[in-house]
Amino acid sequence: MGTYLKKVQSKAAVASQIISTHGSSFYKNLLETNKEYIVKEPTMEKCKELSRRLFFTRLASIPVRYEAFWKEFDYLKVKLQKRQDLTVEEAGIAVLFAAECYAWFVVGEIVGRGFTFTGYYP
Repeated sequence: MGTYLKKVQSKAAVASQIISTHGSSFYKNLLETNKEYIVKEPTMEKCKELSRRLFFTRLASIPVRYEAFWKEFDYLKVKLQKRQDLTVEEAGIAVLFAAECYAWFVVGEIVGRGFTFTGYYP
């Protein structure tokens, strides 16, 4: 356990050193490449305006996403009606997707209980 802790500490020290030496240049480079998105006068009114724009832009995109959802749902209905014609690849993807959804549900339940496992353990 002690050797593992020393390895983790040494890796953390190396990462910290890399960040301290290259972090500021990365930050400056990031700001320079994205300077067109930076507001020149960052006032409270400008922040409120930008947040309102984002909110109403997202609100305006709801009908498009609604239509896309129903197109996907119709595609799924057709696939389920013709399930005899499914390829092995499509069936495998569907099974993996279902397993992933189930796993996220189980992990969410465990996290929601504060990482405790319930049940009888003799």
